[in-house]
Amino acid sequence: MRIKSQKIYSFILAVMLVCVMLPCRTDASYEIVGVCQVQTESGAADIVRTLDYSYDHNTYFSLRDIASILKDTDKRFSLDITKTAVSMNLGEIYTPVGVENVPWEDSKNPDISLRRNEFAVDGQKVSYYTLIMPLPSSGYDCFMMAADLAMILDVEMHVTNAGILQINTRAPFAISPAALEQAGYFYGVNGVLAGDATTGEIYYQYESDTAYPIASTSKLMTCLLTMEALFAGQISLEQTVTVSEAVQALAASADGVIPLEAGQEITVQELLLGALLPSSNECALCLAETIAGSEEAFVQMMNQKAQDLGLSQAVFYNSHGLPSFTQDPIPAKRQNRMSAKDMFRMVSYLLDVYPQVKDMTSLQEATLPSMNLEVRNSNPLLRNMSEVTGLKTGTTNKSGACLVTSLAANDGTMTHDLVVVVLGTEDSIERGRVSGLMARYALQAFEVGAAEPEEGERFANLPTNAEAAVDWILRTAKKH
Repeated sequence: MRIKSQKIYSFILAVMLVCVMLPCRTDASYEIVGVCQVQTESGAADIVRTLDYSYDHNTYFSLRDIASILKDTDKRFSLDITKTAVSMNLGEIYTPVGVENVPWEDSKNPDISLRRNEFAVDGQKVSYYTLIMPLPSSGYDCFMMAADLAMILDVEMHVTNAGILQINTRAPFAISPAALEQAGYFYGVNGVLAGDATTGEIYYQYESDTAYPIASTSKLMTCLLTMEALFAGQISLEQTVTVSEAVQALAASADGVIPLEAGQEITVQELLLGALLPSSNECALCLAETIAGSEEAFVQMMNQKAQDLGLSQAVFYNSHGLPSFTQDPIPAKRQNRMSAKDMFRMVSYLLDVYPQVKDMTSLQEATLPSMNLEVRNSNPLLRNMSEVTGLKTGTTNKSGACLVTSLAANDGTMTHDLVVVVLGTEDSIERGRVSGLMARYALQAFEVGAAEPEEGERFANLPTNAEAAVDWILRTAKKH
């Protein structure tokens, strides 16, 4: 369903939140209390308490206050909030606890941390960052970003000219990356790209031709070369590998993830799971040594493969994505680099030739039998969207927080692999939110096309002028 550009842009303003904040100050080192007027399209309205986390307008809303406003709508939900956990059940009537929709009792700013508290929607665990604080009487309230709540409830939110946050419960969630870009949302991101890896169609891109450090998303190239070695019969998933001293040293370092020890034996499949799910650097190094005999030789294979695939902005120094120092008296600190567009090309090739990789990257958890160790996938979107099938996170100080996401979308004839590349966000919180927004946009673009909606198209599924008709036909033909 398409919606007006103005309303999409208004949602962006809601994300940025132009609301009434009390008191007002900049560069806060703790939470700033405030209130915002919120109403639904049916007229239900009241104030909602807010917390600006560390900075003005980095705003989180009271879930109890919003639940109270929505309790008589189709988007109602119940809440059970404890000190460290939130349970939300969609469609259930909210039971008030007596503190909803009232101003803060005083202007004292609380000092609570933004955490990935345990969160469940309809009994299914999801991954969002929230603020949980005790209520003056008893119990707890939870504060969540407007964009995250809009995605969970699948509703449209925008700010009216009067500065009121409007929740349209009858309109589904939609996003416009062009409006986000215009609002400056991507200023804190190195590169962004969303597209259909199956057809090669790119829905949206921002700074996609510039190479940036890619951290552990480098392991996708390591995975690609491992899959090639497997299908060439050079190695097998069941093959056991002996851990080297170099791998043990990396495991024992500050960047170690899995405690591998020299002489220990582990299978190739376990090494792949370790590298892709918890992002084990030592597992990636062990794979490199197994396939090429040394990491140096493996890196040559990585750069050669990049050339073969036409990745003009890609350069690799190691198999895992950590900073690599030269041996000079004044060492240079190098990191694997790639543009968002090159990452899209590489991942498109990986998913096309070796779709089996999704059998691993779609796992939320896995067991490494040789170590009797449970590992967890670091990709938060696997818990938030059923369409997500992978792929890989990555973080260093220089690269920022990166995430390459794959999603399954069906056109009625076949399943397509959609890919979202987000490079260089400030932290894992923003990484998850930017990637979540862009993943939903990719699904939206797959369904209705990537072109910006025009005025008057809100209820139209077909184009209304010749130029739009040609564009619609071309997009539809490309999909099918």
